[in-house]
Amino acid sequence: MSKIEKAKASSSSIKGFKHSKPGLWLSIGTSTFGALGVVKEFRKARSENDTLLLANAVVGAAALLTGTLLLVRELRQLGSDDVLAG
Repeated sequence: MSKIEKAKASSSSIKGFKHSKPGLWLSIGTSTFGALGVVKEFRKARSENDTLLLANAVVGAAALLTGTLLLVRELRQLGSDDVLAG
């Protein structure tokens, strides 16, 4: 097997992991971990009365929330597509 074929095989297994339950849970966890940075930026903006930094924190929080909600929806759809679950 050539290096290119090995890379394609490894890439497809990673793509499959991203759409599996463990992969989705991992993505939700990393989004939640990213929320800590947003909270830190939020506190810094409030303490410095920096409106632009506060707006950036709000937009970042909205992006994290939207991304997490999309992952939760995909996780629910993955569960409802399960043939064995009924």
